[in-house]
Amino acid sequence: QVQLVESGGGLVQAGGSLRLSCAASGSTVSINAMGWYRQAPGNKRELVATITRGGSTNYADSLKGRFTISRDNAKNTLYLQINSLKPEDTAVYYCAAGYGLVQLTTTPRYWGRGTQVTVSS
Repeated sequence: QVQLVESGGGLVQAGGSLRLSCAASGSTVSINAMGWYRQAPGNKRELVATITRGGSTNYADSLKGRFTISRDNAKNTLYLQINSLKPEDTAVYYCAAGYGLVQLTTTPRYWGRGTQVTVSS
């Protein structure tokens, strides 16, 4: 089992920045891909970014440029840096993990409980 705990969300003004963190614990040696999803009110959960154990990253096309995903394997921690925040970035951001990228991007094996990001205009 793997446990994921997000932190770093909050209320921020448009144009500001946030760094979200996701601390992983448990049987993390089996996790080869991690990522961030988000869900805005009334919307489906959408994939934001992914990163493999080797450091390969991928982003949703509409979010490239303002979002940066990274991980510290030694600390078992995943990060998401968000710059130039917009009101439409308001959502609950979820950390997810899987044994591989296909699993992560279809039916992630593990989910965190989410952290709320609210961007005021």
